[in-house]
Amino acid sequence: MNRKNILFLFVDGLGIGIDDSDKNPVFSGSCPNLADLLRRSAVPIDASMGVSGYPQSATGQAALLTGENAAVFMGRHIEGFPGPRLKELIREKNVFLKLKNMGLKSTFANAYFIDDSKVLDSWRVQSVTTVATLSAFGSVRCRDLMEKNEAVYQDIVRDELRPRGYTGPRIDPAEAAMHLAGIAKDHDFTLFEYFQTDRAGHAADSEKTGKVLSILDGFLAPLIESAERCEFQLIITSDHGNIEATDTAGHTMNPVPFVVVGSSADFFKHRIKSITDVTPAILEWFGN
Repeated sequence: MNRKNILFLFVDGLGIGIDDSDKNPVFSGSCPNLADLLRRSAVPIDASMGVSGYPQSATGQAALLTGENAAVFMGRHIEGFPGPRLKELIREKNVFLKLKNMGLKSTFANAYFIDDSKVLDSWRVQSVTTVATLSAFGSVRCRDLMEKNEAVYQDIVRDELRPRGYTGPRIDPAEAAMHLAGIAKDHDFTLFEYFQTDRAGHAADSEKTGKVLSILDGFLAPLIESAERCEFQLIITSDHGNIEATDTAGHTMNPVPFVVVGSSADFFKHRIKSITDVTPAILEWFGN
């Protein structure tokens, strides 16, 4: 494929832990594709950003999507969702906006189970990805696009939508991957966020963890194959560790993996040392 494009798979709460099936669920057999990537392709990168304390979601994700040291900017690691000051940084410096200013077509592929993006105005809290998406595009992918398979729900298979009134089919992870690949082929840059890994890590429930990792692995397999066929560069990384350690239900100090599947793997791996390096490297790659 001649077009330069990237599919960025952000896996929340995935650090590089010990290669021990008793201590690290990633190596327990639930996700052989992910385990293989971590063993042979992952570059460990820093998530602490030089700030003491456990890395957290709001500042970690802001760093990933802006290239700014959000923890230094805020004076500490910020958990959960960004507040007003961090939101402003995300709105002004996110990767979507920067790519848009370069004349490139980007998108956030996650589905929102709402009928109109204006609903988000009333949400008390918004994720880093939501803030970035709204600032760059003014809207998100709503229920109608999901039902046309032009958006992927955050749990991949749509199980979590049942209690909210969803009556459509359950989507097989491999099928969901093909939906995402279709979106990626139509854009220069596509982001998908999977945060069930972080939830499972906090729950410290081995059965839930195994299920979440198995779904992710079934999702990964076709995406890896597509990237190996040069349909896009597949980037996988995280904001902080969590699910890789069974001895804690909280975040870890472990480095996070940075993986690229595709012809540009060397380009990225030589440039990424920290989560703050990801967006600058993406912009440089598109600028070459």
